[in-house]
Amino acid sequence: MKQEPKLKKVVDAADGLSLGISIVVAIIIGVAIGIGLKKLTGHTWTLWIGVFIGVGAAINNVYIAYKKQKRSLDELAKDPRYRPGREIKAEEDEDDDERY
Repeated sequence: MKQEPKLKKVVDAADGLSLGISIVVAIIIGVAIGIGLKKLTGHTWTLWIGVFIGVGAAINNVYIAYKKQKRSLDELAKDPRYRPGREIKAEEDEDDDERY
């Protein structure tokens, strides 16, 4: 049986919490790029390029987190302890106990 590191659950939880922070940071960096482009070119509309880059990076962060979570849930679905048929048998066993 494969042994998992002791702090794996803590690291996974922190990774999930960091998603919100990464969204905000991506947008702030995008706005900073936009401000830099605006100062470099002198055109106000280049600020929006940076904003779109930041929003795109934030969406990409959410997509990467989704793929990671999906992969984790798919592994959990393969675990025999969580098979759908198991719940039905447990309910049948409870009914059998009540008959006696």
